[in-house]
Amino acid sequence: MYLFNKIKGVFKIQSSLLIILSIILLIPLVICFLEGESSDLYFSFLWPSFISLVLGIGIFLGTKNEKVEISLSLSMIICAIAWILISIIGALPFNFALKKSFIDAFFEAVSGFTTTGITVFEGLDFMPLSIIFWRSLIQWVGGLGILTFFLFVTFSGESDIWQLFSAEGHKINSTRPVPNVFQTVKILWAIYTGLTLLEMILLKLLGLSIFDALTHSMTSLSTGGFSRYDASISYFYQAGYSHYKQIEYVIALFMLFGGMNFLIHYKVIFDTPKYLYTDMETRNYFKIILVFTGLILFSIFLININFFKQFEEVFRKTLFQVISVITTTGFGTEDIGSDFFPAFSKQLFLILMVIGGSVGSTSGGIKIMRISILMQLFKREIKKLYMPSKAVSPVVISETTVSYQEIYRVAGLFFGWLVIIFVGAGITALFSDLDAFQSISGMASAMGNIGPFYFSVSKMSSLSPIIKLTYIFGMLAGRLEILPIVVLFSYKAWKE
Repeated sequence: MYLFNKIKGVFKIQSSLLIILSIILLIPLVICFLEGESSDLYFSFLWPSFISLVLGIGIFLGTKNEKVEISLSLSMIICAIAWILISIIGALPFNFALKKSFIDAFFEAVSGFTTTGITVFEGLDFMPLSIIFWRSLIQWVGGLGILTFFLFVTFSGESDIWQLFSAEGHKINSTRPVPNVFQTVKILWAIYTGLTLLEMILLKLLGLSIFDALTHSMTSLSTGGFSRYDASISYFYQAGYSHYKQIEYVIALFMLFGGMNFLIHYKVIFDTPKYLYTDMETRNYFKIILVFTGLILFSIFLININFFKQFEEVFRKTLFQVISVITTTGFGTEDIGSDFFPAFSKQLFLILMVIGGSVGSTSGGIKIMRISILMQLFKREIKKLYMPSKAVSPVVISETTVSYQEIYRVAGLFFGWLVIIFVGAGITALFSDLDAFQSISGMASAMGNIGPFYFSVSKMSSLSPIIKLTYIFGMLAGRLEILPIVVLFSYKAWKE
């Protein structure tokens, strides 16, 4: 009976999410109306909205008398179920409008909400704009986290709702700008919305249509990487936009913002810009971008005899792709698998996929903070070789001692990352004709929520459903930092 009541309590939270999702599904109808799209496209959003609303109200009526005490493990279960449930409903417009298989539609929805950006859809240039907008909208909503968005809309109290706020893992750091969780969510979403609008205005001034400016702003700040065009950001050069260089620099800048901890944005806006260089993770973030850009430029210099004649172009494309990969956005002005980038560069990009952006950002990856902790742990082990046996040598980050509990957690997550990437790569190689490097790049892209990989979109579309399901698991595990997905399948977690 206790387990049954707990299940009802878990789904009580989901009812609110489904009701809000039913409203969000109506937003693309504005695009349908403005573009004069067919009635079939209207119903491609109306039916999922109706299904979400009925499910939400039905679950609410069946669980309204349940009291939910949100423990850490329960918050993770709620979080995992929410992301899966929302992705299933969010897949229906792709299924209805594009007549895609449910596996492909579900894959695209998960890729959108987790801001991964891997797509199994081709012919984006000719897709209905309402579907293109839906792809952008789900990435924008998923950027700071589905639960943080719904908490912003549906809750105003503190209590134990904070457990849900922190359950989404790396997107929100444990530190809050203000004590009240609702105010914290409001502040973060206000900054997120403000930066999105600012980018949209800049892109519009550079010649983009309002639709292109809006959708690309939504998917660059969210570090999602879905574009309206198959050619991604290189489309603006190919289509002859006079300000294509400035467009690329603006998008790169806002991807850079998306990869930063949003609490740093808050401190810079309301306190002082010094946090851009005094915060250890932000400082390392900029250092990694500069170092990897320099290394890739040097590798291109070794093979390109016209390097200095084409320096601005090479620099712009290299910087853009480094920022795109480390922030796990996945936009492209040059395919990272093309001959433009030497083999050494491709290996560096793979490293950036795993590193990812900052804690508290919209980026995926392991996170720079955790990489920094592991590096300090490695340095400490070297120091201990020549220090007295009884000497105390803590791991210190930003003049703060990292607890052993946090070190164990980071090490465990890192190990889990590697295990899932290599198991997923093995499954990819087993059920496809991709080579080892391509298989690893595909799973690393899914797990890192990044998008680019070292084979074509058409190849991704043709992969076995087994591989696609593996990547779906990887995208969800990477976005939620493994633990909620693992806890979901733990009987002990449900019983406690």
